[in-house]
Amino acid sequence: MTTLDILFGAVGLIVAASAILAVTTQHLVHAALWLVVTLGTLAGCYLILGAELVALVQVLVYVGAVVVLVLFALMLTRAPMGRSPEHSSTAVQRIAAALIGAGTTVLFASVLLPALGGQLRATRAGDTKGIATQLFGSWVWPFELLSLLLLVALIAALAVSRMPTMAKTSAEVESA
Repeated sequence: MTTLDILFGAVGLIVAASAILAVTTQHLVHAALWLVVTLGTLAGCYLILGAELVALVQVLVYVGAVVVLVLFALMLTRAPMGRSPEHSSTAVQRIAAALIGAGTTVLFASVLLPALGGQLRATRAGDTKGIATQLFGSWVWPFELLSLLLLVALIAALAVSRMPTMAKTSAEVESA
């Protein structure tokens, strides 16, 4: 077992623990912050495996854009900062989610471990120049459309947060 294998295993444990915390916490903002930790340490896994470009894209797209969009949506829609009974799941739902997650993990492990021969391998990810040529050549428009979609979602979250609420306060009812 090499140092890269041990480092990959340690970072993988952090990814798994933070992912579990992201889906089990009852605070919406904490879930988004645990998602940042999960996606950031996943980028660390990609670095250990030698896929620097994939790690950079992981940080830029997921940590830098999607999670920031989620945090803005939480803030702009006035999501509760603490525990919220209307957003809480029951114990049965949490147990079912844990069983489904464990089943998925076993399924992936049963497929991937025999394919890898039971070993973690640190290999070079490939030709970065070739990936960049494809990414910024033929795939540039889908990425641009995705960024436009994220911008529209952010503007929509701002518009929804500024809409007046339907319920009138008692002072408004008395003055009418």
